[in-house]
Amino acid sequence: MEISCAFPTTLDSPEWVKVAEDLGYDRAWLYDTPQQSPDVWMSLALAAERTERIGLGPGVLIPTLRHPMVNAAATAALVAMAPGRVVIGFGTGFTGRRAMGYGAITWGFMRRYIEAYTALLRGDTIEWEGARMRMLHPAGSAAPRPVEVPIIISAFGPKGRAIAHELGDGLFASVDVAAEAKEFPWVSYLYWGTVRDEGEVPGSERERSAAGPGWALAYHGAYELGGPQAVRAIPGGEQWLAVLDEQPEIERHLHVHVGHCIELNDADRAAWKAGGGALVDQVTVTGTADEVRRRLDALGEQGVTEAVYQPAGPDIRRELELMITAARG
Repeated sequence: MEISCAFPTTLDSPEWVKVAEDLGYDRAWLYDTPQQSPDVWMSLALAAERTERIGLGPGVLIPTLRHPMVNAAATAALVAMAPGRVVIGFGTGFTGRRAMGYGAITWGFMRRYIEAYTALLRGDTIEWEGARMRMLHPAGSAAPRPVEVPIIISAFGPKGRAIAHELGDGLFASVDVAAEAKEFPWVSYLYWGTVRDEGEVPGSERERSAAGPGWALAYHGAYELGGPQAVRAIPGGEQWLAVLDEQPEIERHLHVHVGHCIELNDADRAAWKAGGGALVDQVTVTGTADEVRRRLDALGEQGVTEAVYQPAGPDIRRELELMITAARG
């Protein structure tokens, strides 16, 4: 199993990618969340300049955020900067769309977009929005066509998995690993959590800051996908909703995603204090080094070929170091 990492894209992400390379991580993914992040392509380019070996990729691109020509041109530029190291992920959009008030895109649009994007990278002339176009980049502006990069697709239902089979090289998963994962030769699994120090008490302040941002996704995801009733079924859910309900309904989506994958927001802190923090081991990969290793071994048995860890908290280096030590055994 490959051991990789992911980062919410920040101004510090390129330096953390360099640290991850030095520690032996196989690949670094950066999130495409423009409502809270600098541009993912800009950050990947800076990471490429700072590194020599580690794989790089956006995890995952949301098609409606950019014209397919824009993503094709950015891909070709990154390939020129880091040949042989680039992988592209696509998804229908969670925080990258819902934090702006939109729902997920349709799989029909995803199909058309990826087909147009890959055709552009081959050097084909395509039609998009009623116009004919192709990449016209001369030497020195991008990698020469055809540009070939692996593509993995974040998909949870049968429609998405069918498109991942047809147009992708693998599956990008998080939260849960579907039984169908073994159908794919490449399965990247994004997870959160922390390695406890010897004698560390579960639920410590350090653990809350390091594993809490991943734990909070249980509430964010339940709310966005299942509504308030789904949140009420989670310990601390009533307290989480009480904080959110203080906001105007038309803007609640803004408050759900504050601090996404970086820190707890007000609703998250209320849920943790009300007892929801007891779920951290269940919804993240958190435990002693031996417990973490067993969890990762179990993921491998489910078909995961790349474990992708997103660290959080005040000491990112510590989280990266202990996680890869535990993962490598």
